[in-house]
Amino acid sequence: MGFDKAKLKQICLLIAYTALVILLVIYSSNIVMGAKTVISIFSPFIIGGVIAFILNLPMNRIEKKWFKKWNGKWADKLKRPVSMILSILFVVAILGLVVLAVVPQLKDTIVSLSERIPVFMNRTLSQLEKLLQDNPDLLKELEQLENVKIDWSEITEKTGSILSSGLQNVVTSTVHVAGSILSGIANGFIAFVFALYILSQKEKLGKQGTQLLKAYLPKKVYAYTKEVLCRLYTNFSSFICGQCLEAVILGVLFVIAMTIFGMPYAVMVGTLIAFTALIPIVGAFIGCGIGAFMILLVDPTKALWFIVMFLILQQIEGNLIYPKVVGNSVGLPSIWVLMAVSVGGSLFGVAGMLVFIPLTSTIYSLLKDDVKMRNQKKEKHV
Repeated sequence: MGFDKAKLKQICLLIAYTALVILLVIYSSNIVMGAKTVISIFSPFIIGGVIAFILNLPMNRIEKKWFKKWNGKWADKLKRPVSMILSILFVVAILGLVVLAVVPQLKDTIVSLSERIPVFMNRTLSQLEKLLQDNPDLLKELEQLENVKIDWSEITEKTGSILSSGLQNVVTSTVHVAGSILSGIANGFIAFVFALYILSQKEKLGKQGTQLLKAYLPKKVYAYTKEVLCRLYTNFSSFICGQCLEAVILGVLFVIAMTIFGMPYAVMVGTLIAFTALIPIVGAFIGCGIGAFMILLVDPTKALWFIVMFLILQQIEGNLIYPKVVGNSVGLPSIWVLMAVSVGGSLFGVAGMLVFIPLTSTIYSLLKDDVKMRNQKKEKHV
């Protein structure tokens, strides 16, 4: 009685897969620590890859639309660097416009807040005094605290020890922060240079990656891997464009609504909400909190109406704009967009939210195609 080679191979693969899963579970903490170490070492290159990916979106359009008719030896050499420079200038120009729109208002806001905070505090203190006058029982309870004995020598001794340890912590923290700033500058420079290299050599790097996959993977696995990578690229590109469009729409809605209802800091709050809205679903709430606090110092009633307006616009954005703009851009139904944001955020925070939507979209499209193909095969055999 001979062994079936195909079945023996399946059994061996199943045993190897089971052993791998068990090892991953047993050494999961070590694997996570190792992964974090590797990521921290290669973080400049990972950041450089992200910068290159983002800059490649406008660069592709500039190169294909504007310089489509550039032909010749010198034209081919100049096309890429000119497109790269224009895409960098485009991103810098957007950031510059935002700064020009926000900084003047920010300056006025800081001056206004410095004038209004003392008024706000005085108003609060007067209300507290009125509360104590209207509630004599509460005043009696507070007067009893005057009879509590305080050991000032012990307090002085503990305060001195806290200040001495705090001074040491301040010095240590200052050195650590200075080192982190220098390290961040160096890593940022390396990342930017690496991004420029990727953009200038992207065709060459793509061919090298294709040859590498073709050399080490079976033909079917290579074809499937290439399809998955193409879908990932398309989905990530569409997601970034859709997310930016959604943030602009939400920011414009807030500027228009706040201007119509005569609320202060309309441009600044709208721009802030647009930036925080780049974080999927929940990001705008951060801008709402800051905006509500700023308006509260000017007019508490308008701050309350701002929160009501935010909740209404957030419902419109969360249920209509976001699923339609971002969901359609990555081909993902609304319910899966919400699930991807929830799971990604709980696992990896903000980065998980940004990554999990296009990742889920890719898995969804691959699963959808596989289900369709399997059902067609079953219908043929019926």
